[in-house]
Amino acid sequence: MSVETVEVNILDKIYRINSPASEQATLKQAAEYLDKKMREIRNAGKNMETERVAVLAALNICHELFTRGKQAEDTSKFAQALQLLIGKIDRVIAS
Repeated sequence: MSVETVEVNILDKIYRINSPASEQATLKQAAEYLDKKMREIRNAGKNMETERVAVLAALNICHELFTRGKQAEDTSKFAQALQLLIGKIDRVIAS
């Protein structure tokens, strides 16, 4: 697996990151998303230090991921309960 250096721009700073060639597109998308979130936070509170902006952006992104994970977990539990209910209905109809 070849590893190459990728340049990403986050809040007008260039970062060089080593990445496998197969993951470079995803890395660039992630950097663009992070840049967008950091700019939203920085624009909402004009006098924030970059470190604080980064921490708040990371926290917001983690919250989004956990929320999506929770929704997927709830959907999975619902699907399992629905399958159990369908099985019970099938047994009642068969008897």
